[in-house]
Amino acid sequence: MQDLDPIALGATLYVPATRDDLAEVASGARYPTLRSAVICLEDSIREDEVPSALKRLSALLQTLASRTDQPSRPMLFVRPREAGMLAHILTMRGIEHVEGFVIPKATADNLPRYLAALVHDHHLLMPTLETREVFDHAEMRRLREQLLAIQERVLAIRIGGNDLLQTLGARRSAVRTAYDGPLGGTIVGLIAGFAPWGFALSAPVFEGYGNPALLREELERDIEHGLLTKTAIHPSQLATIHEAYAVTPDDLGEAHALLSRDSRVVFASNSTMCEPATHRTWAASILRRAEYFGVTHSIEVPRSA
Repeated sequence: MQDLDPIALGATLYVPATRDDLAEVASGARYPTLRSAVICLEDSIREDEVPSALKRLSALLQTLASRTDQPSRPMLFVRPREAGMLAHILTMRGIEHVEGFVIPKATADNLPRYLAALVHDHHLLMPTLETREVFDHAEMRRLREQLLAIQERVLAIRIGGNDLLQTLGARRSAVRTAYDGPLGGTIVGLIAGFAPWGFALSAPVFEGYGNPALLREELERDIEHGLLTKTAIHPSQLATIHEAYAVTPDDLGEAHALLSRDSRVVFASNSTMCEPATHRTWAASILRRAEYFGVTHSIEVPRSA
């Protein structure tokens, strides 16, 4: 099994398996800054397109098998339509060259069927929470217990914002972040229900790709809530998302200080209390973000006391 960091996913672009440029996207040639992609055979394609989509996926996997040395390609995940399709995909030549699978509409009732189909143990999983069961705390506890049993295989849990809104008969506002709409409490509840048990979560997609300013605002809220990877609906969002994950020099300095062996039990930095006992996890994530996305060079406004 591969040892991947969920923060390294960055902006995860969903790509319908019917695209003509599937090989170019998967190789990194189409979008050189893309870090992770999901080849989708579920909601993004029609039922009548499934046979051709599977053929395209098979051809792509054979290309990956013949070109094993592609260090610049994005991490690749496949999103099957259902467990039976996953079992079929796992028989395809070259499937060992993708990093894993996205489990659509994951629930405690259907997860065992997906797990039963996984004859290989080296693929990572990203279950997507996007059904009405998300609003049932007991169902989320059931699912969490199942995921804890395979936690080493769960790279991240993805929040399917648009599908969740569909269950409410709603649609995202074009002028507010996800946190200011019907799903604000649900997102926070999912974080509280999974993050303390060691699961990384991915922020829901921002569908208004023509409004980068609002996307940046939502990314600030994502980061504040500890969501350090996000679904991208359009390639134009990649740069904005990755720029948001870059860390400030002040945060990087504080992170190093917090993780230093010589750090005090409590110390001040930029008029803010720093306490290694409670800020160590945050500091570790800052160092990983700096490794993957770099450090900003903008002048930071001093924090108020």
